[in-house]
Amino acid sequence: MTKAIGLFSGGLDSMLACRVIMEQGIEVTAVKFVSPFFGYDLLADEEGFARRMRAKYGITAVVRDVSGPYLEMLADPPHGYGKHFNPCIDCKILLLQHARQMMAEMGAEFLITGEVVGQRPMSQRRDALRIVERDSGCEGLLLRPLCAKNLPPTPMEEKGLVDRERLFDFKGRSRHGQMALAARFGISDYPSPAGGCVLTDPQLGERIGRFHREYPRVTVADARLLLVGRQFRLPAGGWLVLGRNQGENNRVAALLTPDDWLVKTVDRPGPLGVLRYATDEADRQLAAAIVARYAKKIPDQPVAKVLFQHGEEEVVVDSGPVDDGTIAALRR
Repeated sequence: MTKAIGLFSGGLDSMLACRVIMEQGIEVTAVKFVSPFFGYDLLADEEGFARRMRAKYGITAVVRDVSGPYLEMLADPPHGYGKHFNPCIDCKILLLQHARQMMAEMGAEFLITGEVVGQRPMSQRRDALRIVERDSGCEGLLLRPLCAKNLPPTPMEEKGLVDRERLFDFKGRSRHGQMALAARFGISDYPSPAGGCVLTDPQLGERIGRFHREYPRVTVADARLLLVGRQFRLPAGGWLVLGRNQGENNRVAALLTPDDWLVKTVDRPGPLGVLRYATDEADRQLAAAIVARYAKKIPDQPVAKVLFQHGEEEVVVDSGPVDDGTIAALRR
């Protein structure tokens, strides 16, 4: 049986691309690539994700982590960023490169994506589609089933592996054709087309971009911590992240690494924080004052007791709240 690998975002277009090719009797494995900026939580339950995709959409899906190479690419994408901190062209190139490397492992003869000509302004222009195919090394290997009739025939179509007449000519931003096709496949429960990459978010994109400029090397643990809570860049290089509510306190605590300080008040309700890259005592003192600023105010007790915990080491610092001007200068 002919086999193909599909790049699977989990959105409607990638679902449909897989199903269109599966309908021609081709075995498709949908690969969900993940990084700290999209889909990372799936690594905690890869088998559950595969079961859900099979049950809901009839698609065989696997999860692959590309966090390391993704962060390297993000620091200096050859084709630049989009409107925010989104390297959409180089992201697609990277994912296709990894999919191409999987072809021998899975016995696949070609790759498919759910791209549609003209749907996205940066990465799905006609010229951008050609760049992605060329720079990923996937010329002659990549089929885009949803817009194939708007593009030159691929070797897969010319060799008869895929029937071109059963492919589609979708283009532009309209979703009507995809929605009708989804109804034909019996797919009704699918995500909205808003996109799942936080790098396209104006505020988060700016935060992540600034962090990349201020810190020379960004780790996976850093990238995950960037997505939660209030963030502060301290003068000597420390980085403080505070939860804004109990849910975020829990998320921040879950992202603690062995090199971090856990920070919290011990004499009143307040935020839980992670202090990272703090090698200077002045940064710890300032972190205590920031925590005190967001802790509950107690009449006649302006000084809060702030606990710093690092493994077995514990230090309690008495601190009053920092002023709002300093807060504004340090926020990221």
